[in-house]
Amino acid sequence: MSDTIKVPTMAEMMAEGKSPEVLFWVGCSGSFDDRAKKITKAFVKLLNKANVSFAVLGTEESCTGDPAKRAGNEMLFQMQAMTNIEVLNGYEVKKIVTACPHCFNTLKNEYPSLGGNYDVVHHTQFLRSLLSEGKLTIEGGKFKGKRITFHDPCYLGRANNVYEAPRDLIQKLDAELVEMKSCKKRGLCCGAGGAQMFKEPEKGNKDINIERTEQALETKPEIIAAGCPFCNTMLTDGIKNKEKEAQIAVMDVAELIANAGDL
Repeated sequence: MSDTIKVPTMAEMMAEGKSPEVLFWVGCSGSFDDRAKKITKAFVKLLNKANVSFAVLGTEESCTGDPAKRAGNEMLFQMQAMTNIEVLNGYEVKKIVTACPHCFNTLKNEYPSLGGNYDVVHHTQFLRSLLSEGKLTIEGGKFKGKRITFHDPCYLGRANNVYEAPRDLIQKLDAELVEMKSCKKRGLCCGAGGAQMFKEPEKGNKDINIERTEQALETKPEIIAAGCPFCNTMLTDGIKNKEKEAQIAVMDVAELIANAGDL
């Protein structure tokens, strides 16, 4: 990360006798994937701009265990979860924000039964609350009038009924939100869930991410907005497959908000 981005760790804050208002859970993708790191940086830029007291776990953060659990390895999931819960409870973490719906769903719904009880919010929900509280304003209108379609991540939408937060943010950009035929409760998976992200798909007539990209293209968008790093990868691959990367951008909602004023 560049020098201009301030990202304190929980360990550093505790050493100073401080405790942040919120823990930013970065996730594997946001930490290691070059494309997803840009989403992480955009979100951190917004947190700093809004003067949010936050910290990350840094090297103490491990995978939530979502891929292991979805792939059927319950034992590995529980081992990973217990390690994280020990760290989180050690720091007395109360509130967690994450840009990954897989982390969001796992921390929110799977950790309580293992002793990890936290107020977990998706970054689109958190950004919406910062805007409504006036802590953050959207500057400029780089995306004003742009046709933007939003792809609902499975673990944000159908699994947790969060549909409006990302859409409210897109509409605050004065963009034209165009819906795909399969959206909200009828949204179609990008093809990465259930640990499919880490393997090649089984043989079939068509890959799911291509089907979903075709649905997005039917809306004639200038931008496909996503709220999940896995979805971002799958849709970007779909756009490349259709040779449309010069015309259509795939961007996370946080990137849209962070870049709205950059002309």
